[in-house]
Amino acid sequence: MKKTGITLTILLGLTLSTYAQTELSNNFGVGFQITQLQQDFGIGLNLTSPYFANGRSAIRLRANTMWNEHLNSDGETTWTAYSNVSLGFVSIAREIGDFARLYGEGGIILLLPPDTFSAERTELGGYGLFGFEFYLKNNANYFIEIGGVGTGAQADKVPNKPIYSNGLLISTGFRLQF
Repeated sequence: MKKTGITLTILLGLTLSTYAQTELSNNFGVGFQITQLQQDFGIGLNLTSPYFANGRSAIRLRANTMWNEHLNSDGETTWTAYSNVSLGFVSIAREIGDFARLYGEGGIILLLPPDTFSAERTELGGYGLFGFEFYLKNNANYFIEIGGVGTGAQADKVPNKPIYSNGLLISTGFRLQF
């Protein structure tokens, strides 16, 4: 219940903080995000190509540092960092006035797990999401995304061999378009 209240407060704050501009930007974008893949928390950067196909499509590259919470060999909870890189196709579904954009995105994700919790050097999978961009002045926007990711990744070197980076994907962040 507490998480729902926090989420609604954030959404309301973002909506109230948007400022109208004359046209939504279709330019090159650079941003950062806070992400959760299943139970793994992460932070990262994203690059968006200029929009093409009449301003309806773009390519997005993301790179994240993630932290996997798991049990160590002593049975204590620990966090282990790993990285991921994703490349996706963005498609604009709808623009709401001159302040918001709804979009879908799907693509591939490459996990780079450390040898401390996985015998695999890389894991490849896919992801899909839908998102909302709320535009501010000067071609900046906040975004909120939700979707899913599937990689088949398993931390086979830790007790109970848990899966990671599979399931629910949630991301939020800020992007500037030039």
